[in-house]
Amino acid sequence: MSMADAGKGRMAGRHVLVTGAAAGIGESIAGLLVREGAKVAALDYNVEGVEAVAKQIGAVAVGFDLSKLDQIDAMVNDVAAKLGGLDGIVNCAAYAKAGPLEEMTQEILGIFTSVNLVAPMLICRAALPHMEMNQDASVVNIASGQGILPNAPNNTAYCATKGGLIAFSKAMAAEFATRGIRVNAVAPGATDTAMTKVFLDQYRNDLSSAPFLQQYAMKRAADPIEIANAVLFLLSSEASFVTGSALAVDGGRCFH
Repeated sequence: MSMADAGKGRMAGRHVLVTGAAAGIGESIAGLLVREGAKVAALDYNVEGVEAVAKQIGAVAVGFDLSKLDQIDAMVNDVAAKLGGLDGIVNCAAYAKAGPLEEMTQEILGIFTSVNLVAPMLICRAALPHMEMNQDASVVNIASGQGILPNAPNNTAYCATKGGLIAFSKAMAAEFATRGIRVNAVAPGATDTAMTKVFLDQYRNDLSSAPFLQQYAMKRAADPIEIANAVLFLLSSEASFVTGSALAVDGGRCFH
């Protein structure tokens, strides 16, 4: 479906910005939203990658580095102008770099906080004037199961920023619930993407035997579309009474 064909489906008439859309979960989310009738702006720092994805699915490509925090307001306003409105945000882009805390420099920690936490907050702030013009505006922040139940070594900064993103989602939900904006977080478990390929490829013959999947009740990693389906639900009017949630889509890694 191209943007010109948008108008049928669960997201008909909606205008959504998806960050981290050049690959993996973000690409899957952007594609699903277009297929469900939304006009989508697909954003990623990988300009060539996101342009290829946008061309394939029928979205607007936005090449942008989220660490450039002072340019976010202008970017969001430009996206709203190109889409003809903005009533949906999916903050999926993330920075992940494993390493012990004692080796984390201030520069690396700055990238973690900028991309994983501050940028989503600034995107939401910049989008408020556009979102408040709609009756069913919705934000979905892609956090992580590690933000709910951190248990992996060498992931302190990642876990902290993803936990902060969940807290921000809940706080924003409380602040804007009566102003027509719903805010939720999705906390994926291990998902079969390029980011996890190096780990999963060692066990392709029998993924259920992967040591890090033993803590999952379903003993497997997710397909990106399984995460995208949860995001679609939370963005859509079907979740009209859902706000402030942190939905674990993790095959039973952590029970609440």
